[in-house]
Amino acid sequence: MKLLMKLSLAAAALLCATSVSNAQPKFGYVNSQEIIYNMPEIGDVQLQLEKLQKEVEEQLEFLQVEYNNKLADYQKNVGTYSDSIRQSKERELIDLQQRYEELGKAGSQDMQKKQGELMTPLIEKARATINKIAAANGLVAVFDTAAGALAYMDESQMIDIAPAVKKELGIAETAAAPAPAAAQ
Repeated sequence: MKLLMKLSLAAAALLCATSVSNAQPKFGYVNSQEIIYNMPEIGDVQLQLEKLQKEVEEQLEFLQVEYNNKLADYQKNVGTYSDSIRQSKERELIDLQQRYEELGKAGSQDMQKKQGELMTPLIEKARATINKIAAANGLVAVFDTAAGALAYMDESQMIDIAPAVKKELGIAETAAAPAPAAAQ
């Protein structure tokens, strides 16, 4: 009887070990960009970026108008200027051009910085939720299809965790993600 019990335990242990070793790892995929650009908070982010972009554009337009006015005045009166006044007016025009270019570069950098500041919390929130859903589903790995590094994917062997992530984040199902606004 003891021998039969030991053999039964050994067979059960062997059966468990075999089924564990035959278990396939589970993989998932998600389009993080679609998730992020459908989060409720994205509207506020876009409004803040649009406001900053408008401010920069207004300043650039102001400098452009000032430059155009001074250039027109210079061209109209260049024949009447003494050499020192002509040179002063030319330096003034060059200075306005440089200020315009510097403001354009600084504005672009400000936009990129602000976009990073505003998007980082959304990215972190999405990442944490993706990790939570992946762990809850026992996934070994999750591929981000937005990164474009995935060469092949058999969707039937993987789990699309986007619906669960969207549900966790309170995002209504949508057909497709809007293209991200390019920072200028």
